[in-house]
Amino acid sequence: MPHLALYTFGVLKSPLADPTPLTREFYDSGEAVYRQISQHPGYLARAEAADGGRGSHFDADWGAWGEFTVPTWYGKGRTAETTALAATLSLWTGLRPAFDAIYTGLHRAALNRRYDWFERAEHPNYVFWWVSDGVIPTWQDGVARLEHLHDHGAAPHAFTFHHSFTPDGTPARIKDIGPKSDQVH
Repeated sequence: MPHLALYTFGVLKSPLADPTPLTREFYDSGEAVYRQISQHPGYLARAEAADGGRGSHFDADWGAWGEFTVPTWYGKGRTAETTALAATLSLWTGLRPAFDAIYTGLHRAALNRRYDWFERAEHPNYVFWWVSDGVIPTWQDGVARLEHLHDHGAAPHAFTFHHSFTPDGTPARIKDIGPKSDQVH
């Protein structure tokens, strides 16, 4: 059965290494958000650096998720001191479980504060695509799909919640868009 890949990318207003309270707040909340999302039904896995380090995304060993890369429009730093981005790559059983995890709990609270931390962009900040069972998407896959979405709009190759597709390429819609609840089951 195919799995749903999700790549997210945002440009932060300041580098992750910035000691200001706002940057620290974003950085420090990440682990709790990831922990809660990983408990959601339908969550399968996410890219995590094999060395577990908090250094530069670009220098980390991401294992099967491949070499870390970013969209062409990212123009900020690439060192541990200057990197100003947040990116995730994850696998899900389907759109509904991903939607419910993203729009509830700690992640929803973080989304409500996104403009405190992230620059407003003219580019999409996330993209979905289907992968065959057993396939681990790579960072390069995510970047290519996000850039395709930006350049060509939603298609079975790269899509969003609002313009989504089934694994066979048929247009789909999440029934009754909106979280089922604000609780993790």
